[in-house]
Amino acid sequence: MKRDIQYHWRVREFMARAGMKNSRDLVGPLRERGITLSESQIYRIVGQEPERISFKVLVALCDIFGIEAGDLITYTAADTRHTRTKAVNAPSDVPLLNAYRPVKARIVSDD
Repeated sequence: MKRDIQYHWRVREFMARAGMKNSRDLVGPLRERGITLSESQIYRIVGQEPERISFKVLVALCDIFGIEAGDLITYTAADTRHTRTKAVNAPSDVPLLNAYRPVKARIVSDD
């Protein structure tokens, strides 16, 4: 059975708790931990929910805020139900090619 997984990236929340107002405030603390990223890369890490992240960056963020990785990322998972939809009023005895034949166009002059 398929599972629908949603996650929430909580970096902004922990930045606010630490008194950091924008993503540039993370440049120094990350560099102190050996992580050199551009301001635009840090902005994307802070402003968007990343699909991929380096473990070094993840661990550095946890160290900066004094938290565990599970605090930084929260998730929910639920079973998804896939239901098949039945075609309504579909004639089952008509062959597909005969059912969808193009109609001949008739060209009429303006005269």
